[in-house]
Amino acid sequence: MKLKDVKERLEVDHCDLSGSSFHDVNLSGTSYNDINMSGWRVDNVNLAGLRLSRANLAGASITNCRLEGLTIEGIPVADLLAAYRAQVDKA
Repeated sequence: MKLKDVKERLEVDHCDLSGSSFHDVNLSGTSYNDINMSGWRVDNVNLAGLRLSRANLAGASITNCRLEGLTIEGIPVADLLAAYRAQVDKA
């Protein structure tokens, strides 16, 4: 199925969309619950204001990203990285 230039609210329940691709899609204001995104690849995505909870991030990798204001468990990531780098520099 191919959707193009759709500007209506879409509700998807109990579907297998594995192998699908999305390009130039506006998903702002959408919500996801009980979603399997294992092996998901995300590139050039605006996640500003994202709230992520109860997620399995085992093996996840974040590279070449803007991290201003990002927190993990309430701790600013910039502080975590600075503390880590300070420890590495001491070694």
